[in-house]
Amino acid sequence: MHSTREYNFDGLVGPSHNYAGLSFGNVASFSNVKSASNPKQAALQGLAKMRALAARGFAQALLPPQDRPNFRLLRSIGFTGTDAEVLARAYKESPVILACAYSASPMWTANAATVSPSADTHDGRVHFTAANLNNKLHRAFEHAQSARSLRAIFSDDRHFAVHDALPSTPAFGDEGAANHTRLGANHGAPSVELFVYGRVEFDPSAPSPKRYPARQTLEASQAVARLHGLDAKRTVYVQQNPDVIDQGVFHNDVIAVGNGNVLFYHEQAFADEEASLSQLHRAVAATGADLQALRVDTGQVPIADAVSSYLFNSQLLTKEGGRMALVIPQECQENRAVARYLEGLVASGGPVDELIHFDLRQSMRNGGGPACLRLRVALTETEARAMHQGVIMTEALYHRLVQWVEKHYRDHLEPSDLADPQLALEVHAALEELTIILNLPGLYDL
Repeated sequence: MHSTREYNFDGLVGPSHNYAGLSFGNVASFSNVKSASNPKQAALQGLAKMRALAARGFAQALLPPQDRPNFRLLRSIGFTGTDAEVLARAYKESPVILACAYSASPMWTANAATVSPSADTHDGRVHFTAANLNNKLHRAFEHAQSARSLRAIFSDDRHFAVHDALPSTPAFGDEGAANHTRLGANHGAPSVELFVYGRVEFDPSAPSPKRYPARQTLEASQAVARLHGLDAKRTVYVQQNPDVIDQGVFHNDVIAVGNGNVLFYHEQAFADEEASLSQLHRAVAATGADLQALRVDTGQVPIADAVSSYLFNSQLLTKEGGRMALVIPQECQENRAVARYLEGLVASGGPVDELIHFDLRQSMRNGGGPACLRLRVALTETEARAMHQGVIMTEALYHRLVQWVEKHYRDHLEPSDLADPQLALEVHAALEELTIILNLPGLYDL
């Protein structure tokens, strides 16, 4: 069981990374609307993070960006003519829809899918369910390519099962691993799978946020658990606090993160903290593990500081020897309350004894931190050998991808640039070359 390793699949930032402010409820995304972005810097920042963690011995891989703009979307809603004419008309009549078609949001692979490792599933395979992301137009089309990419990387059906997204209806609103985590003795042990939902579709009396949308439903979480064949005794459903959703906590991974037997969470994360933690403690204890709950009080870190710094949107990684490192965005060290809390956390003698920080400002300004950028996949040695090897981060792949980014990416992108037909051609050319670098022919319907 201890030979199982957790691979972090980071999203490779796409060439059309821009600040369109499309994600209502995501404060960082909304506050940077229509400012200029730097796709080249965004991609290089993400690659630097992948390289550094791989060099530290963590299992690191990547998921490729998706083709943009989404001409299928634009044509399906009446924009006709040549590609250039489609872009010009969309920009003139609905620049917001054009921005949706150009969104580079697949970089946040925590939303690509929910993953259940083979130790947890009924058939002993690793199960993936692509997230439908139906709450936002700019993300609602991602699931088709996400499933296609996952099937290309995890193609051996003796070890892997990739499910299509749930029905794209509000009842099954599903945002993937951003609202899901595993808690247990180690990555290879049968563990508790925790699903955090924001609302209940078929119970109008259940509490729900009033200002911002709750993107994950209980019904979606239950459906994913059924598809993956999870043991009901090791599956826990907890409601997110609707009040914190209304303060910009649009996913659970903005207010809590788990790894191994550790749950790092804010006291306001869940609708009923006491009942939620009691349920988790019992379920984890039944697996033979002892849950360590690291609770952050509001007095230590107010919700506004947690959201602006993305303290909880950090990666909690198990190091050799069993202690853990917390991978944080640079913003955590620039926030006085958060920096003071983290200093005490590391000095406390608890499970987290190291902080690793990265400059991910391009991603952070669009509302995604270290945890948003990665999809966790626990694999046995046999499963790791069975997956496609071309996406595993190595020093050689890092240097090749840096050259690729330097060649194809712009260093300045304004919202008006989305009307430029040349940008579409640049993205297309970049992805064609990327399929060769990653050895994934036919990955896109180019």
